[in-house]
Amino acid sequence: MKKIYFIALAVFVTGYTQAQTEQDSTVTIKKNSKTSIKIGDGEVKITVGNADSTTKKIVKPVKYPKLSFGLTFEHFDIGLSKYHTGSDFSTPAGYDYLDTKPWKTINVGFDLVQMGVRFTPNVKVMLAAGLDWNHMRLTQNVTIQPENLVLDIVNKPDDGINYDKNRFSSRYIRVPLYFEYRTPKNDKGKRASIVFGPEVGFLLNGKVKQVSDENGKQKFSDDDYNFEPFRYGANVRIGYGGAGLFFKYYMNDVFANNQGPADYKNLNFGLTFGF
Repeated sequence: MKKIYFIALAVFVTGYTQAQTEQDSTVTIKKNSKTSIKIGDGEVKITVGNADSTTKKIVKPVKYPKLSFGLTFEHFDIGLSKYHTGSDFSTPAGYDYLDTKPWKTINVGFDLVQMGVRFTPNVKVMLAAGLDWNHMRLTQNVTIQPENLVLDIVNKPDDGINYDKNRFSSRYIRVPLYFEYRTPKNDKGKRASIVFGPEVGFLLNGKVKQVSDENGKQKFSDDDYNFEPFRYGANVRIGYGGAGLFFKYYMNDVFANNQGPADYKNLNFGLTFGF
């Protein structure tokens, strides 16, 4: 997990640097006492005559629609995960072991590849792909059973093991379709943005991570742990500059059909970075 964060950070820095150097083509005409022509750095500078010393910059218009594709690091989400059955945010009947610590049950995700079409300076449609984690920090001293037909536990609260950390996680490839509207830049060079659209996810794996005095640090990740293999939902992001808020809601159940609590769904909200 930490290695992925470092790789993503490197992609972000590279992409941001490229974005900062990306400018529209310009022609600068400068009138002064000497005549010279300079070509380079994406622009042509012409100095001619000696009438005055004014400078005029002519910006060549960008042609739309404009297609883009490549590696990126955008929409880095970090926030809280909430699980519910209808309007009830308590654990489902018979699944008390899914009770979570609210402030340590989180969602983390980001986009790594993006293809987009910008139709105007303000409107863009993008198809992206990235990774998304949901970490459920369990309150009870239980162990979720791997390779089981239905969701169940191996160790029970009265088995005498006290976990300092008991995290039950899912990892998905996320594929969102974004519709973006952004305002023109203000006098500070920043924009307000709204991004929204549908999102699907493909399960990579489930994972249990535990820390206890009895067993030390343990990780189990070679199973799907009965999570839903394909999920679908919607996302909304509102931002200013490079930061903002996100909201994601998944319409199908957290666990596969007939393998866990029915009508048990997930929503995520929090901070997002990279617009």
